[in-house]
Amino acid sequence: MARRFKILSTAKLAPDIKRHVVSAPLIAKKAQAGQFVILRVDEQGERFPLTLVAWDQKEGTITLIFQEVGVSTRKLGKLKAGDYIEDIVGPLGNPSEVEKYGEVVVIGGGVATALIYPWVKALKESGNRITTILGARHENLLLLEEDLRVLSDELHISTDDGSSGVKGFTSDVLRSLLEQGRTFDLVMAAGPVPMMRAVAEVTRPFKLKTVVSLNPIMVDGTGMCGGCRVTVGGETKFACVDGPEFDAHQVDFRGLMNRLRTYQEEETRASAVLEADDA
Repeated sequence: MARRFKILSTAKLAPDIKRHVVSAPLIAKKAQAGQFVILRVDEQGERFPLTLVAWDQKEGTITLIFQEVGVSTRKLGKLKAGDYIEDIVGPLGNPSEVEKYGEVVVIGGGVATALIYPWVKALKESGNRITTILGARHENLLLLEEDLRVLSDELHISTDDGSSGVKGFTSDVLRSLLEQGRTFDLVMAAGPVPMMRAVAEVTRPFKLKTVVSLNPIMVDGTGMCGGCRVTVGGETKFACVDGPEFDAHQVDFRGLMNRLRTYQEEETRASAVLEADDA
């Protein structure tokens, strides 16, 4: 019999972006920065991954932030406090390698800002000086800005339209800092694949260690299905068990983007069915 997970609270953080706090004491007990869970909203639902944003061992809760972009995330967004998620499996993936590096840049784009929150928290607790760069298309899509401002030693904002911070991309902000002569010991980035690829190309000439968290299609999250395979350093890796974090300078981002388009037609048809049902 499936274990069902109760949603304790929910909030809308931005257009189409929501946060659920869920009762999951066994997951909360073992969760670490960089890990994720696999969800199934209902008995007929698909399996899909979400990063663990926060967890409270005492309260036995985990926090999930997600964007309603497909059928499953839209179904998840319809759930309210008191409702149940059918399945949550985790924590999965390798934890982030957190130690005292020195000067660290952490970059988050769009909804992936939720992913960098545990990075910043863990790195700060390990004695690092943190420069955080947040990016979004528009200021109303910026997430966790104040939370990250508190944790960071330095915070930079970029928006595509210039509605907040620098007009441009997170990679532009990083390039500007490096061209000013700033030196860093580590860069960590999470966001859309083009953003992570751009960050990797900015840091490559500086031979600056850069880590990205990859988000390919996942099904089981245990390395059995092979759906999340990515090419890293010319070798095939499974993001769910070998990652999700990899050396950005070794990742085949073009191949990753192609794999993310695999089920576009099926996703479009499923969305149409859901919209018809809603109507």
